[in-house]
Amino acid sequence: MKFAWIDTQCRHYPLSALCEVLGVSVNGYRAWKRGGTPERQRLTDAQLLTLIRTIHAKVKGAYGSPRMTDEVRSRGFPASKARVERLMSDNGIRARHKRRYRVTTDSGHKLPVAPKVLNREFSPAEPNRVFTSDITYIWTDEGWLYLAVTLDLFNREVVGWSVKPRMTADLVTDALTMAWFRRRPAPNALHHSDRGSQYASHEFQRKLASYGMRCSMSRKGNCWDNAPTESFFNSLKNERVHGTRYRTHREAVADLFEYIEVFYNRSRRHSSLGFTSPTQFMQDWLAAQRTKDTAA
Repeated sequence: MKFAWIDTQCRHYPLSALCEVLGVSVNGYRAWKRGGTPERQRLTDAQLLTLIRTIHAKVKGAYGSPRMTDEVRSRGFPASKARVERLMSDNGIRARHKRRYRVTTDSGHKLPVAPKVLNREFSPAEPNRVFTSDITYIWTDEGWLYLAVTLDLFNREVVGWSVKPRMTADLVTDALTMAWFRRRPAPNALHHSDRGSQYASHEFQRKLASYGMRCSMSRKGNCWDNAPTESFFNSLKNERVHGTRYRTHREAVADLFEYIEVFYNRSRRHSSLGFTSPTQFMQDWLAAQRTKDTAA
């Protein structure tokens, strides 16, 4: 162990010099000295920058400095947010930014509208109790595509999604169907959306009833009532769609699949989940439930 060797030499040489030679931090040595904390290698700026660039390429520019710092630390290297932020800023490494806007909610219809049952209670105690859904748009050289997603609020996982060139009722119905077959929520689970015509349609409402799900809708023009789904779309647009040119519908769908199923659900660190991915958060919760059952 490097720290153990430093401990034998620090009476003869300056501690800072010994740590610099072995590529570890003085704070790391002192932490080890106090409690035997396992050694972690401190990277030089050049080494840390290389790691940051590698992560930046892997996540396709999705992470700003907070998630980048957490990702570096998860790989066993100490790093402060200020240091990571400085290296990213000095070297032009930044998360993607948003641009064009298109309205997707048509609330000027005569269809029945459900009350706001969810009431911004975005942290259910268990999975499969509360689903939220919304629609966004993706521009391609072949024209617009529309993406509907269904999230399980418990772990913010995208459990259902659908992509079509038109904003028809089957767009949101297909996303709901995927979510239901993946999770099979018990009767009386809640589904929350905006009050757009697709969600208020007879087709979608019949599908909800067939699954035994209750319906909740946001107030008119109030995006905060469906904030978690809006947050997902913000991440999708900033981290993947903006800055990407999709030449065909097929190319866009393939990239959306990769972002949702491979990156977002399985790998992306989510601030509201303690910087774990939705999949990892669920696995940790299931493991905790098994431990409780065993103890009982």
